Amino acid sequence: MLALQITTLKPFMNSLLLGELFDSFLLEKADIDTFVTYSIDGRLHKDFFPPEEREDKALHPYDFAEWKDMKGLCFDFIKGKRTPLRFQFVFHLKPAAVASILEKGGAASSLSLIQAFVLTVRFDGEKALLLTGTSFTSFVPDKEPEKLWDAAFRQYLDKKEIAYEEL
Repeated sequence: MLALQITTLKPFMNSLLLGELFDSFLLEKADIDTFVTYSIDGRLHKDFFPPEEREDKALHPYDFAEWKDMKGLCFDFIKGKRTPLRFQFVFHLKPAAVASILEKGGAASSLSLIQAFVLTVRFDGEKALLLTGTSFTSFVPDKEPEKLWDAAFRQYLDKKEIAYEEL
């Protein structure tokens, strides 16, 4: 698990809510506190879609909504003259990216044990924290997948020029 505090808040928020920074993630849930609390469960309701689309993996390949489809809605809840009291987004890295990280790290055999590489973004009204985590399908004594995820995420933020300090 990795805990990072964002040191340049405004550029980060622009990248999060308006840019493509986390478009490779799925949204598990969002909680946004302004004058009311907005809670979003990112799990897709496949029965919402017409029958011919429900099981079409090309149209709906994931169990959760893609961040790129949800960030505009979340931004609409957040924007305004006042800063939100707080918000929290829980993301899952898309499965293809998980597989790529494990392959590059020589841990591809661990893929079946990984439920998700998780990223939590927390904003408390003043600062933003990023927390990484790994959800396993069962107990795993090997922490190599977690280390690979943490290293890959640091490298990703560096590449995107997101300033942070490790806590």
